[in-house]
Amino acid sequence: MNLEFLTVSLLVIASPGTGAAVTIAAGLSRGTRTSAIAALGCTLGIVPHMLAAVTGLAALLHASSLAFEAVKFVGVAYLLYIAWMTWREQGVLAIEPDGATRSDGQVIRHAVLVNLLNPKLSMFFLAFLPQFIAPDEAAPTVAMLQLSAIFMAMTFAVFALYGAFAARMRERVLGSPTAMAWLRRSFALAFVGLSAKLALTER
Repeated sequence: MNLEFLTVSLLVIASPGTGAAVTIAAGLSRGTRTSAIAALGCTLGIVPHMLAAVTGLAALLHASSLAFEAVKFVGVAYLLYIAWMTWREQGVLAIEPDGATRSDGQVIRHAVLVNLLNPKLSMFFLAFLPQFIAPDEAAPTVAMLQLSAIFMAMTFAVFALYGAFAARMRERVLGSPTAMAWLRRSFALAFVGLSAKLALTER
């Protein structure tokens, strides 16, 4: 197993992002079980990014500077929008009011959609994942699928831990407007930082 791949993957997964925010919000709103379901939804939201990399979109973006820049700055704009909405208490870290009910399917669909639009994942699968496939690899598609499966398993594990921790801290955090404000602003600033980092990403 490529230690560099595992390290980069863990850094990408563990860094603040929209998927982590959704899982934490689920844990704070409805506890450990719902946060695990949200973590599953975020993991499933990786599949389209994986398919794009496997089917050659990664090679297209690598070859076309214009296409790469277009995808990159759409991602930057999305992250800045999410940062603004999170700061205003209406983004992916929004806490459901008491008595609100959502089915498991609704939780999964919401999490899938959020990670489907996650530019951090797009950049990882389209710009970074192909770099871990050796030029002389006999079955590059199989190798990419294997690495993607490992990335997805790590995503579920990390996000489930985030959600479980949020669920344990639920009463303490929800009972403190200061703690909630700090959490939202921290994520909002993290999204701004990610947008800046993405803007500086080169092919």
